[in-house]
Amino acid sequence: MNIRHSYIVLEGVRCYAYHGVMPQENLVGNEYLIALRLKVDIGRAVETDEVADTVSYADVYEAVKEEMSIPSKLLEHVCGRIVGRLFADFPSVEEIEIKLSKRNPPMGADIDTAAIEMKCCRG
Repeated sequence: MNIRHSYIVLEGVRCYAYHGVMPQENLVGNEYLIALRLKVDIGRAVETDEVADTVSYADVYEAVKEEMSIPSKLLEHVCGRIVGRLFADFPSVEEIEIKLSKRNPPMGADIDTAAIEMKCCRG
């Protein structure tokens, strides 16, 4: 079998966190949604059926959760921290696509979410 591209995908990850420029955002917090797409060669895991031969999405979730628990003013900063952490913790990850959405941002607008998206390559 020739696998051309393979990804580990986490969608709809929900976290309650305290990010924002406005002081009340750091006190009250908000709900955030995260979508991740990690480019990983899963070819060996396809053959062996061993989690050691892939990237554990449970471990990815824990790393994201820990980074989300550190307050920041900007979603850009939070995304950068998450991407840096995932590249550091999971050497087999080649690329990361992340979308971080803040639900009901406090900006006086009728809006479901405001979000940041990034696509990053290792190196």
